[in-house]
Amino acid sequence: MIHHQEEMQLFHLQTREFSYVMQVLENGQLVNRYFGKKINRFSSGNKITYLDRAFSPSPITGNRTFSIDTLQLEYSSNGLGDFRTAALELRNEFGTALDLKYKEHRIFKGKKELPGLPQSFGSEDEVETLEIDLYDELTDVTVTLSYSVFSELNYLTRSTLIKAGRYASKIEKAYSFTIDMPHRDVHVHTLTGRYAYEKEWTVTPLPNGKYSIGSIRGASSHSRTPFMALAAEDATEDAGQVYAAHLIYSGNFTAFAETTALDTTRWGMGINDETFSWQLEAGDSFQTPEALISYTDKGLTGMTRDSHNFIRDHICRGEFARKERPILINNWEATYFDFNEEKILDIAKTASQTGIELFVLDDGWFGKRNDDESSLGDWVVNPEKLPNGLGGLARSINDLGMEFGLWFEPEMISVDSDLYRAHPDWAIQISGRDHIYSREQLVLNLAKPEVVDYIVDTVSAILESANITYVKWDMNRNITAIPEDLANDQKHEFYHCYILGLYDALERLVTRFPQVLFESCSGGGGRNDLGLMYYMPQAWASDNTDAIGRLSIQEGTSLVYPVSSIGAHVSAVPNHQVGRITPLATRGNVAMMGGAFGYELDLNQLPQEEIQEVAEQVQTYKEIRSTVQYGDYYRLKKTSNTQAGIYISPDQSQAVFTFVKILAQPEAPLIQVRLKGLDPEAAYHCEALGETFYGDELMNIGLTMPHVQKDYFSVQYIFNKI
Repeated sequence: MIHHQEEMQLFHLQTREFSYVMQVLENGQLVNRYFGKKINRFSSGNKITYLDRAFSPSPITGNRTFSIDTLQLEYSSNGLGDFRTAALELRNEFGTALDLKYKEHRIFKGKKELPGLPQSFGSEDEVETLEIDLYDELTDVTVTLSYSVFSELNYLTRSTLIKAGRYASKIEKAYSFTIDMPHRDVHVHTLTGRYAYEKEWTVTPLPNGKYSIGSIRGASSHSRTPFMALAAEDATEDAGQVYAAHLIYSGNFTAFAETTALDTTRWGMGINDETFSWQLEAGDSFQTPEALISYTDKGLTGMTRDSHNFIRDHICRGEFARKERPILINNWEATYFDFNEEKILDIAKTASQTGIELFVLDDGWFGKRNDDESSLGDWVVNPEKLPNGLGGLARSINDLGMEFGLWFEPEMISVDSDLYRAHPDWAIQISGRDHIYSREQLVLNLAKPEVVDYIVDTVSAILESANITYVKWDMNRNITAIPEDLANDQKHEFYHCYILGLYDALERLVTRFPQVLFESCSGGGGRNDLGLMYYMPQAWASDNTDAIGRLSIQEGTSLVYPVSSIGAHVSAVPNHQVGRITPLATRGNVAMMGGAFGYELDLNQLPQEEIQEVAEQVQTYKEIRSTVQYGDYYRLKKTSNTQAGIYISPDQSQAVFTFVKILAQPEAPLIQVRLKGLDPEAAYHCEALGETFYGDELMNIGLTMPHVQKDYFSVQYIFNKI
């Protein structure tokens, strides 16, 4: 995986598909020599050419051709002649400049843990690690670059450790990685959006200057996702070069791609420096979050497949990493806050008759919570709604043959709560100013260890009080009003401290309750990132449950995140978010495309024929669940009015194809869709069509879609190999 050529001071990192090559120059600078399609050996065909570039300064008297401004640096700092975006900015009594030179390196099997942070993991047979120490002699600062190579998984992880020596220093920026690339002819792929419109797949030609995304909300946010891919301009689903990176982090982040006048590109990702600094006393160190980096020449589908496989097996932990997700029903859109035990059990009884496997009780079960203006933080059961407590309700639901799950919002606090009356100082607020509300709530200060302890203790007490096998962990607002009583340096440390507190709470809870499936939520996809997925292998993709709105949300989410992680539900019509009326069949087909399937409605409000249709959908999903959640996903023909996709089981024995047409059109042409991923030599039978087809026929000729003149029409075809 990692080869060190001592005579050239060269490091060659190899995965299944790519090579990553670095070299130490004679003056100690560490530079990137190559990142791209795998090569057997590197013999320096792409010579480093030194030229006298006007306004690129040189540190060598009498030699105008050497300048770090034009080198492909592996990790850079400003102040000594590199005018591109720096990876590291550190201030101490000597100023802000760092002259980072190679000091030593280590190569070993496996990878080290990053204390307090989510991270990738793998056995010594799966991963090998290179650590390179860069050192600045004047400031006595050591920067350790860590590279862990997952060869067969086609991923390289990177992170950075900054250690102060004899002198105190303040970090003002510390990215997890930057990579200098010798070309700029790429399109930037990101996931953007807003609340209820998350994970919009956005493609932008790399402009002159700098393209960046990020968040300063205290969370990765609905608007931006800590992911960025640079794809060749001619890359397609099936072919073309794609470089991709994730940041395993849930707080403020930035990702950028910057072009230079010499047509090169610097690409990087890390904690957003606009809201960050970190004080290092002498001998202290700071660890950046880990980034995942990959390359493929197999197009966007190749990137998706590598990402799905890696995240499932090397980010998601515990028994749920590869465990089939239960089909659930959630009462939120059925009842909102207006429920009692009788109403909940009435919904649960009907759900059990359809074959649904898990009932989830949402907001409103605790304190005096009859609306969204009180009781957050008071995690005590409301006996007026649940006279037999959660334990009694869980037993009743278990007796119906279903598991029981529960909603929490542990990071929040209501001013009208016993917790706030006892500990107003636990809320994030500015003394003397009016509160800044969102959904009538404040945020608990997870930078305080006593607050983290309270969350762990109260959530644990509830989970121990009943047979709860699923938790929906919500977070319905972003952070404002950083306390003014913090020292100036601490204000810029606050956001990262909050995230570290969150990770501490989650680590303790998932370790204590390994049998519980935790699902993350932040008003839907407001914090759907790999930092949370390390603890919670499932995420509620969006509060938008409209089938048509979900098409783009689920497409963007599944671009990089495993389908098993995507919560996707059927809700009532007219839809609560947009008022659209879509057929139950289409709502079911789209939700089944999403991954972790369920319902978000009152089944007792449906006519009997639709309850029977729900039962048929549940039975169908049980037959295809393994293929959808853990098979290979291919995006098929897409237009502004149609979308199609297919899941293929790992052994190619089953394929699940879905086609959705949004609006009927007069004199519309016939639509032919070619399938992908099938065994070309095998025959596949489709019961819905009553026909048998060969794999090569379906992939090369395709299927003609039904010509049905209805809005929101869809079909689902299941192909089984015979």
